[in-house]
Amino acid sequence: MDEITRDVVVIGAGAAGLTAANDLRKAGLSVVVLEARDRVGGRLWTDVVDGAMLELGGQWVSPDQEALIDTVADLGLSTYSRYREGDSVYVGPDGVAKRFTGEMFPVAPETERIIDDITGRLDDMVAEIDPDKPWEHPNAAEWDKISWDAWLRQQTDDDEAVRNLAFATGSAMLTKPTHTFSLLQSLLMAASAGSYSHLVDADFILDKRVVGGLQQVPELLAERLGDDVLLNQPVRRIIWGPDSVAPDRAADAVTGRRVDELRALTARVEAAKTSTSGVTVIADGVTVRARFAILALAPVLYPRISFEPPLPRLQHQMHQHISMGFVIKVHAVYDRPFWREQGLSGTAFSPYELSHEAYDNTNHGDERGTLVGFVSDQNADDLFRVSAEERKERILESLSHYYGPEAKTPVVYYESDWGTEEWTRGAYAASFDLGGLQRYGADLREPVGPLHLACSDMAGAGYQHVDGAIRQGHRAADEILERVRG
Repeated sequence: MDEITRDVVVIGAGAAGLTAANDLRKAGLSVVVLEARDRVGGRLWTDVVDGAMLELGGQWVSPDQEALIDTVADLGLSTYSRYREGDSVYVGPDGVAKRFTGEMFPVAPETERIIDDITGRLDDMVAEIDPDKPWEHPNAAEWDKISWDAWLRQQTDDDEAVRNLAFATGSAMLTKPTHTFSLLQSLLMAASAGSYSHLVDADFILDKRVVGGLQQVPELLAERLGDDVLLNQPVRRIIWGPDSVAPDRAADAVTGRRVDELRALTARVEAAKTSTSGVTVIADGVTVRARFAILALAPVLYPRISFEPPLPRLQHQMHQHISMGFVIKVHAVYDRPFWREQGLSGTAFSPYELSHEAYDNTNHGDERGTLVGFVSDQNADDLFRVSAEERKERILESLSHYYGPEAKTPVVYYESDWGTEEWTRGAYAASFDLGGLQRYGADLREPVGPLHLACSDMAGAGYQHVDGAIRQGHRAADEILERVRG
């Protein structure tokens, strides 16, 4: 096995890790990036499926995502606007497809009034929240104890209003059932985009795409690092801090030996948190000795690594309260964008449909038409209990409720299933369970000895997005540079 020495070893070649590595390299530190996959990009992945270029992971750029916009410009990439000319479609509880324009769904006047009123209150609440420190809000503990669904149902008994308000942060973003996460977690999701109104505005949050695909961002960042990005190198062990610390007292009795061993291990962990001994990272084909490490991967993957000594007890507890959401991203390519002939934009919503939202996702300059739809949380679970053929049939049937029978016959069909990705295990990102954000949020990004942490899952601004990953990469690099400069 090869052994190399660097100032910093970065684990994960997604946008966060590669951003951090480039910052550190520019500052004069030596780096190496270890990536478990056979490609860079993490949850950004552009590939050709049956002759069609598909963005299997993240893909959109919104106006507030300044870190991503700056990186796209720095890399010389160009963007184009998502197609949105024409009417949108909404399917209500009666199963009838209704065309509409603007942001408000075509619901009954009283339901519209309720949605407007609660949206205004949510915007006011979000305005009080620092997305980087939502746990510091005076009401954080209270808001983290009640589920998003329960809070909305306290505001109104209009079920259609609740469903339409809930799915923006539930099915659409956190991709979990709305009773499983808190009001505070939902407010963070909205605050990360600037407001709740921004989050529910598809024309804002899903504004532009990168010509050629968003995976070019990590690909071009990796090119700048050259041979210091190593693929197919899943990290198995991380040895951090001093090799050992003497136990408080000798294990002089058989009955006390295990207790003393535990005391010694606890002492090692505490010593490692303040140690300057650096870190040794052992991957499948290389061992790296470095002063610092950046864990640039989702926190749900930390248990895949053996830490010696173990991470502190706080991290062990915290990571048990974080989990990924689950969504199927559906790509349906047609010989032409037939919905445009009907005067439709391709934008569609319904909290009652299997595919709760869908968009025109036609590639720049492509004569064919592409629709992208999303199936999440419980619906996604249920679909993977049936055969692939039945799953496809059900999803296309749902899309046909928006666009008509032609939606049932794509020339290319593909499901992005990130739940089966060994080095991702869900989508779009990780979030806390009830009470977890207020309890552990302040510790989520804190370095542990020589170990620094960065990924979109722990972002404030840009949370769950590539923008957040880039911001977190910059932050982790700055932390290390501050320590190096003393």
